Amino acid sequence: MSDINADLETFRQETRAWLEANCPPEMREPVRDDGDVYWGGRNATFKNDAQKTWFEACRDKGYTVPAWPKEYGGAGLDPAQAKVLRQEMSRIGARTPLSSFGIWMLGPALLHFGTEGQKKRFLNEIARGEIRWCQGYSEPGSGSDLVSMQTFGEDKGDHWVVNGQKVWTSYADQADWIFCLVRTDKEDKYRGITFMLFDMESQGASTKPILLISGNSPFCETFFDDVSVPKSYGEDCPGYVGEINRGWDVAKYLLGHEREMISGADGGNTGTIGGAMKRNAGELDPMLRAELAMFDVDALAYGAMGEKFLDEIKVGKAHPAQPNMMKYAGTELNKRRHELVMSAGGSRNLEWESEETSGGKPSRNWLRTKANSIEGGTSEVMLNVISKRILDLPGA
Repeated sequence: MSDINADLETFRQETRAWLEANCPPEMREPVRDDGDVYWGGRNATFKNDAQKTWFEACRDKGYTVPAWPKEYGGAGLDPAQAKVLRQEMSRIGARTPLSSFGIWMLGPALLHFGTEGQKKRFLNEIARGEIRWCQGYSEPGSGSDLVSMQTFGEDKGDHWVVNGQKVWTSYADQADWIFCLVRTDKEDKYRGITFMLFDMESQGASTKPILLISGNSPFCETFFDDVSVPKSYGEDCPGYVGEINRGWDVAKYLLGHEREMISGADGGNTGTIGGAMKRNAGELDPMLRAELAMFDVDALAYGAMGEKFLDEIKVGKAHPAQPNMMKYAGTELNKRRHELVMSAGGSRNLEWESEETSGGKPSRNWLRTKANSIEGGTSEVMLNVISKRILDLPGA
């Protein structure tokens, strides 16, 4: 065994021992409702002591963002070590200690485009679960054609005055801050957008939840009425990421990470179908049992593809359009998973009002997955990008 493999095996054993000692049994159970997911933020509360214990252990170890540098709140793990940690957490069914758009989307953009001041402030706040972010991209009439957005920031010297509206802003009513695309030059469609950061408690910022078919309201309309956005939050900490009027560069980079997050490429969609369903497989129709088996094969294949993609993106060898492929495939896999759950449960999974069911709320969860093929870029847009940029097919 090479020294590298021996070191990695030692790390695996140490990680396994640490997880056994620090991950409470309750945090190894499947997520059943929104309260089982900890998002952090200045108004956050823990559902129970086990959730608090698990989060604090991971925060102190740097395992909320294990691959980030230690100076920014991470554990400084290299790609091989981070992969081992994912595998060991998956082995025991450990829940994600901290869910965060700051981790999945803004963090990678700050690591790539941010100043040292921005990294030290915002990345550490994200890693410690002290700040919860939302994303201000889509607008009424500006979804897939995002660069047609009209939210405008008027330059006032040391700040902008922002007016406009965003839509489908996930958890905007619970977020502390927003990373937001704002037009700062009306003459240039692409080089007239600035990627701003500001507090959702700013005067003039307001939200209105949108009720979904599932009965939940994770999405919001977001309104900006003369919101003052500082150009600086202190030394080497601008109120915008990248360059003024070049926010589209940041936006495109972030979209790749958003699609990776929605696809579940980091593990969210790689699991096989639920154990409880398999234990009861003998009660199911043979055709449905065959579908469950086929799903497991595809889920495992998707997991392998996801690991390959993550390895390639970390060393700069991933195709720029690969996130589109992962997003489309992950979307279809997740919708299929919930279709199978509904089919296996039969009429009892159509129940709607009960607070306590064996799988959470299957019908609501199933309906929620319908948005997967819209959010983060529609499936039709993803397929167009794949056909043009990966398959090199001619345009219509």
